[in-house]
Amino acid sequence: MVRDPGPPVSAPRRVPLWRRPFPEPPDVLRRGPFAPGAIRPAGRSAALSARLGLWLGAAFGICLVTGLISHGIQHPPDWFVWPRRPVSLYRVTQGLHVATGLATVPLLLAKLWAVYPTLFRWPPVRNGADLLSRAALLVLVAGAVFQLASGVLNTARQYAVLGFGFPAAHYWTAWITTGALVIHIGAQATVVRRVLRESRSATPAPVDGAVVTRRAVVATVAAAAGVVTLATVGQTVRPLSKLSVLAPRRPGLGPQGLPVNRSAAGAGVVAAATRDDYRLVVAGPRPLRLGRDALAALPQHTAELPIACVEGWSATARWTGVRLRDLLAEAGVAPGADIRIESLQRSGAYRVSTLPAAFAQDPLTLVALRLNGETLDLDHGYPCRLIAPNRPGVLQTKWVAWIGAHG
Repeated sequence: MVRDPGPPVSAPRRVPLWRRPFPEPPDVLRRGPFAPGAIRPAGRSAALSARLGLWLGAAFGICLVTGLISHGIQHPPDWFVWPRRPVSLYRVTQGLHVATGLATVPLLLAKLWAVYPTLFRWPPVRNGADLLSRAALLVLVAGAVFQLASGVLNTARQYAVLGFGFPAAHYWTAWITTGALVIHIGAQATVVRRVLRESRSATPAPVDGAVVTRRAVVATVAAAAGVVTLATVGQTVRPLSKLSVLAPRRPGLGPQGLPVNRSAAGAGVVAAATRDDYRLVVAGPRPLRLGRDALAALPQHTAELPIACVEGWSATARWTGVRLRDLLAEAGVAPGADIRIESLQRSGAYRVSTLPAAFAQDPLTLVALRLNGETLDLDHGYPCRLIAPNRPGVLQTKWVAWIGAHG
């Protein structure tokens, strides 16, 4: 007689190493914010956190793309090509970058308020995968706070407060933060989908005798972001300038109705720019040395172009001067050459700029002598400055002293 062995017994399922639980810390460490009930819900919910996270992800995506455009224009890799038309494209992309960044501040604060109790959950770390996710979350929070705080300070031109090179720090932190965001999204995507699906039938939860709803919190955050936008976006959108009481710059304020970031005195060029023997040197097979009277005697052209700053403000003006391509042709510079523009400034990150050949040959690119019908103010680049279509203001070199082929 053969005995029935019974149903087959399955082998125990092996748990991957990164999913194996860590030993739970002793309860004696569960103090302060880690203590049970130390942080009250007060209207927080997983659904609210998920929705704020989606908004924040979209805002950071816009800031990343527009920020990379600005960085690419100022520090172009070999593959990067930036168009000359429309002439206001950079004005739009950089204005969107700064406006979105400022509107993100209340959104980030709300997100941190909604999720900070999870930073003090118990146990703090459950397994290896959770450790990676938590580490990415800390990097994400630190990077997001750094990006917005440094961006606001840069927009307000508080460079001394920063104490470091803003463009490089902002650029690399953006990539680090993006990497942490990708890891966080991968870890939370399933949870977010489930929470959003379940939240459609959720009802408000009473808190201290009142009802705090997800809609109320979302409406408050949206209103705060809207107020911040209206109070600042006028530095880019001229019709809203009267509403933008918090805007760091007003487009119509400044010499000749145009703002100034760096004055002639601040650049240390007052003496050099006002000397009687000033000469603009155009290097080439037939080099030119032109004083201001000689420049004014050449055929003059007028172009209506915006000046758009990396800090987010922009304004349109009428510029009059000599076409750069005419000066280059007179000096015998080949039309296909990139052009180097040097300022009278002796120092500074933007004392020298490089103009791609297509921009140098553009009929709207001028060595400008006049602004809105008047002789250039000293703070706007007197005796002459570069103005080209669809370029950041920092690359529109003022107090031009030397022009020639790059390299």
